Amino acid sequence: MARFGASFALTVVCSGVLSGCNYFQQKAQDRYVYVTARQVFLRDRVAAVSNRTGTATNGEKLVVLDRTRRAIKVRTPRGEVGWVEEKLTADQKTADQFVALADTHQKDPVIAVATARDEVYLHAAPGRETARFYRLAEGDTLRLLERATVPKVAPAPAPVARLVAKAAAPAVEADKDSAEKLPEDKEPASNTPAAGLPVPVAPPPVMEDWWLTRNSKGQTGWILGRMIDVTVPDTLARYAEGQRIVGAYVLHMVDDPDSGMLDNGKTVEEIPEYVTFLSPYKSGLPYDFDQVRVFIWNLKKHRYETAFREHNILGYLPATIGTMKDPYSPGALAQMSLPDFSYRVLAASAPIPVPDPVTGLVQPTQLITKTYRLEGNICRRILPPGTPAPDEAHPVPETPKEKAAKGRKKRK
Repeated sequence: MARFGASFALTVVCSGVLSGCNYFQQKAQDRYVYVTARQVFLRDRVAAVSNRTGTATNGEKLVVLDRTRRAIKVRTPRGEVGWVEEKLTADQKTADQFVALADTHQKDPVIAVATARDEVYLHAAPGRETARFYRLAEGDTLRLLERATVPKVAPAPAPVARLVAKAAAPAVEADKDSAEKLPEDKEPASNTPAAGLPVPVAPPPVMEDWWLTRNSKGQTGWILGRMIDVTVPDTLARYAEGQRIVGAYVLHMVDDPDSGMLDNGKTVEEIPEYVTFLSPYKSGLPYDFDQVRVFIWNLKKHRYETAFREHNILGYLPATIGTMKDPYSPGALAQMSLPDFSYRVLAASAPIPVPDPVTGLVQPTQLITKTYRLEGNICRRILPPGTPAPDEAHPVPETPKEKAAKGRKKRK
């Protein structure tokens, strides 16, 4: 009986130890993936013929249950379980990159508003080969935060081209063998250019512009520049003169009951006046814009007219729009709070910036801030009396006529 009691006690102790080990054993953490396609269907098995067990949409978080070489078994937040292709998902590291990107640029000023031309992905960094996650729908509204320019990645060779190259490889090897067996008195022709002939220079890489954007859901990422259109009123788009409007900002509102402009069949009585920034249709430029135009509303002719225009500059966004008082104006005009705008241009003494080879960002070293105030139908630059305007850099050298005109403005 005593022996039985000792055995029972030993069994109880061992059970307690084992249960304690199980208690302290940590539960394996779940692994997650995220859907990168617009929509995926979950399947009950990995086979050519299978049944749908659920659906998941872009950005949705899925729990990983099992995996094969090309497929993952997942569970959706709704409890649906099934298999999806691994290439249609992103791992936790990629998702964390986009979360960090959104947090870093949460308070960045908005440069312009744009729309997506087509369904397109947001990337974690500028470049076609970078990680992608969120998929935008055609027409989605985007807020532009920053521009970068990077070399365009050459497409991979097509399968047919690879086969042709592989078939030609033996012939190339044969040529090499025959070249090695040439007599000593017959040297192979040199591939170096003859003296006096120009050495061929490799063409510069094709550059692409990328924009850091944020949509209405707060999703932040980089998008190829040619896949978006900056939102510009139709009444201003006709004045672009072959250039691209990269920003259009409302300066002032004018009351005109007889404007003749209609919106949903009703006459628009409040007409906005704009300052716009334009650039050529070319990627990889070392500046954001090279022209500024201010459009005011003519109350007599009921149409837009140009009140201010500056071109041949190296300008950088963002611009600042607001109202201000000018302490240098005479009399009552100094007490009036009127619309103003400011933008930055490259100084004449600064070198032309080049894109950063890692980030693609264009970061000029010396900038001049130019501030103008809209006084009726005139834009006047705000400078202290007797202070000359700093010299600015220009993409195209100024002509003698332009230099003389600028000198007359400074003397005034």
